[in-house]
Amino acid sequence: MNKIRKGDTVVVLTGRDKGKRGEVVSVLEGKYVVSGINQVKRNVKPNPMKNEVGGITTKEMPIQAANVALYNKDTQKADKVTIQLVDGRKQRVFKSTGKAV
Repeated sequence: MNKIRKGDTVVVLTGRDKGKRGEVVSVLEGKYVVSGINQVKRNVKPNPMKNEVGGITTKEMPIQAANVALYNKDTQKADKVTIQLVDGRKQRVFKSTGKAV
């Protein structure tokens, strides 16, 4: 069971986007693509077959899993997550408050 899933709100812990929050768009192996975080500019050639216009575009690149933490709405901070068994089912729980995610 992954501690961070698609749709979760995360906080960036290190790097040029430190302190920013965003929603996880996709989960890769050991990396996450977060909306509005780790954006880079790419030069794109025009492709008339696909009706694509060339120019400079911005896109989000993956960020390492160790550089993000799940956002806890109760404490308004980044928080670690553990997995506990509750009624025979695995459940994600915040370490600081003990409440379910």
